[in-house]
Amino acid sequence: MTGHVMAATAAWRAEFRLLSEGELKWYAASNEARRGFCGRCGSTLFWEAVGRDYISIAAGSLDDSRGLTVACHIFVADKGDYYEIEPGTPQSRDGTFSVAFPGS
Repeated sequence: MTGHVMAATAAWRAEFRLLSEGELKWYAASNEARRGFCGRCGSTLFWEAVGRDYISIAAGSLDDSRGLTVACHIFVADKGDYYEIEPGTPQSRDGTFSVAFPGS
């Protein structure tokens, strides 16, 4: 999504509602997914894969992110040399991961 560190959370698509679409724009990055971003400033907001029942949400875009914790680090094989990943959190070299949704 960004080529750098990105914090994201997710929501079931059926339970997700926008209060306003305002400046929201979508870009079909591939046949597999689309990206939602602010049409005014370009900020990354969402990532939505075709055929999946959840939507990824940029954690930095939330007004209230209390309760979010780091579940895993993905694409660590491509991590920059200028920062470290804290030990003890699961890591995925290629982006493959599985995180349980609360209540699932």
